[in-house]
Amino acid sequence: MAPCGSSQVNAYACCVAQDVGRGNKMRVTQTEQDTSVDGVNAGATAGASEASTARKAAVKVLVIDDSSTIRRTAEIFLTQAGFQVMLAEDGFEALAKVGDLHPDVIFCDILMPRLDGYQTCSLIKKSPRFHAIPVIMLSSRDGVFDRSRGKLVGAHNHLAKPFSREALLQAVQTCLAGCVPEEGAAVAA
Repeated sequence: MAPCGSSQVNAYACCVAQDVGRGNKMRVTQTEQDTSVDGVNAGATAGASEASTARKAAVKVLVIDDSSTIRRTAEIFLTQAGFQVMLAEDGFEALAKVGDLHPDVIFCDILMPRLDGYQTCSLIKKSPRFHAIPVIMLSSRDGVFDRSRGKLVGAHNHLAKPFSREALLQAVQTCLAGCVPEEGAAVAA
């Protein structure tokens, strides 16, 4: 496996390594922020909870879905959990928002008009600027074919619709803690 090419964005470190013949592997980890004040650990105070909320508010999540119900549900769940949420109705609108706002995690519906989720994910993963952003595919289709096709275009995970609040938040936390594509996932470069 080739050495890890890494970069840091906001409070996240990203590492991409190429395994010849098997594709790329990506790991995104949250870096620790200095919470000490004059040598005293501020995290031990009651302000630690506020710092955690502030870190979540700094995390930008883009939800791409042509269904206003799914967009609104995801927005409510994520906003209540303290994340900054951006919404897009289709792949074209999403690509513009990715370029302007550089989200930390993307949820992308598979079946959308004009530019479907697979095409949207593939375009994001082909971009040198944005290829490290974790993409989680959303779909009411939860079959092996759909999961495999998502992996082929670089998706990190697949979340079946309708999703629960817990499943949505777990998907975000998994990516923020160290999102690694499932075995066999190829990140298009």
